Amino acid sequence: MEAESEPYVRLATLRTLHRVVADLNAARSLAGTLQAVVEGAVHGLGFDAAAVSLVRPDGDLVVAAVWELEESPMGGPSVLLGQVGSRESWERLLGVSDHWGTLRFLPYDRGWAVASDIPRWIGDGPLPVYANDWHPADGLLAPMYSAGGDLLGVLSVDRPRSGKRPGAWTREALEMFSLQASIAIGNARLRAEMQRALARLEKEQQALRASEESFRQAFEYAPSGMAITELHGAGRGQLTRVNDALCRLLGRPRAVLRQQSFADLVHPEDRALLERTSAESGRAELRLSRRDGGYQWVCLRNSIVADAAEGPSFLLTHVEDIEERKRHEFQLAHRASHDALTGLPNGAELKARLARRLCPQPQLVGAAGQVEAACPQQPYGYPADAHGAHRAYDGPAGTDPYAGPVHGYGLSEAIGPGYGEHVHAVVPAEYGPGGEAWSVPFRSGGGAAVEKGLAVLFCDLDGFKSINDRFGHNAGDAVLVEVARRLSQAVRDGDTVARLGGDEFVVLADGIGREEAKDLAHRLRGAIIPPMRIDGRAMRVGVSLGVGWAGCGMSIEEVLHTADERMYDEKRARGGAVRGARGDRSHRRAG
Repeated sequence: MEAESEPYVRLATLRTLHRVVADLNAARSLAGTLQAVVEGAVHGLGFDAAAVSLVRPDGDLVVAAVWELEESPMGGPSVLLGQVGSRESWERLLGVSDHWGTLRFLPYDRGWAVASDIPRWIGDGPLPVYANDWHPADGLLAPMYSAGGDLLGVLSVDRPRSGKRPGAWTREALEMFSLQASIAIGNARLRAEMQRALARLEKEQQALRASEESFRQAFEYAPSGMAITELHGAGRGQLTRVNDALCRLLGRPRAVLRQQSFADLVHPEDRALLERTSAESGRAELRLSRRDGGYQWVCLRNSIVADAAEGPSFLLTHVEDIEERKRHEFQLAHRASHDALTGLPNGAELKARLARRLCPQPQLVGAAGQVEAACPQQPYGYPADAHGAHRAYDGPAGTDPYAGPVHGYGLSEAIGPGYGEHVHAVVPAEYGPGGEAWSVPFRSGGGAAVEKGLAVLFCDLDGFKSINDRFGHNAGDAVLVEVARRLSQAVRDGDTVARLGGDEFVVLADGIGREEAKDLAHRLRGAIIPPMRIDGRAMRVGVSLGVGWAGCGMSIEEVLHTADERMYDEKRARGGAVRGARGDRSHRRAG
């Protein structure tokens, strides 16, 4: 190769170099490219051995490929495979070597520069006779750099077959080859990274497809209702995806539900709760309409599904059927607030309704007969029945005077927190036979007195004990049930009929005058007195009625005690028997 005066030798070398460079580019992997580099240096450039030390991600260099023309009896340079040298040692070695263009030549007398951690193999060979002869300890290195100037690795060649140190032509050929090798290694690394990236992407896509399939199956086949709601755009709030369980729960086909939103399905009384819950992740118990026109109690659990780049994307809602639990809760609440025998509100519920109607502020009447001061009142909420209808009384919807706030009169903070606006309850004026007012609430002006108020009618059955003693408790219970039915039919829509216990009943009638209260008492008496047929027997009971009045500023005990006193006054006037001391009996009822 050093017979540079002969052009045909150079031409043959160029052809060989072209072939080995083609082999470099034909390699399909990084390992194949590295092996092509060392084989090309041996077969195309006239060296007996070559090795490539490749830069690892941590910066150190590892011997990644070796090739020897004839295998040495002691293993040759192949023993270097896998050995690692530090980057600092390699940089120092390249720095102290002679610079032959881009090549680095390390003569044998500078072997001290080779650090102990740099892989090195020195083979057998003749010692030099002339100055340009190759010494077995000589080293020729070709650093390979990327297009950005980063070190990719070092190609080391050894033992030129000519036995001479390479001349200018061989050096130039080695420089050209190392440049092509660095390009091939860079391309191979890029291909390897692309293959790894594609493999990762395929793995991620497989995992994504598996995750999507798992989500689809979990969504579609969940035993509870599931829905996906849009959070943005024109379809904001619309149900974009629902499962079969939700369709069955609401009795609506999938195509219909996907054209609606939860706002279209929710009960009007639960709309505000839905809006608060839909704005964030959370849960709410509310009612959704069914296809049959009824409402279904459900528990909504919302989870916001967010995209890493775009933020919240949609709302995933779990819809659980809680109809049975709600029905049980309502039944328990009804049992706690209603008499088990008659189904009427019990004493605790009666007092609760009075407490919601009355406030601590004493009654004030203005010159025109209007209430001058109305205080904020406690909310009028009542436990819902088994069908979710939140009512405070036993009459038709829309006629309940306890159902909610009517209007306020401006007394905002006088009483304290926890009260909503209400119509102030005032005891109506009482007039004598000549039309003079016997009892008039305090008036700041001197105008007309208040004519209507909240009447409390205390009812005590006469002759009930004899029925119990003569016919037994079953007959007595049947009488109480019939009395409760007759009282409920005799009152106005919106009035409350409650059973205190035993044979005592109380009626609350709001917005009623004194004459109307007397008429109501007459109707109640007329409803109870007619005989009733129990177990084939005609039975009759009487009733003693006392009409009291409730006004804001009065305690519940005071209200019930006043009505009880009036009932006893009537019982005495008719000559009825009074059981026990009146004070003890009144105290028992009031408590």
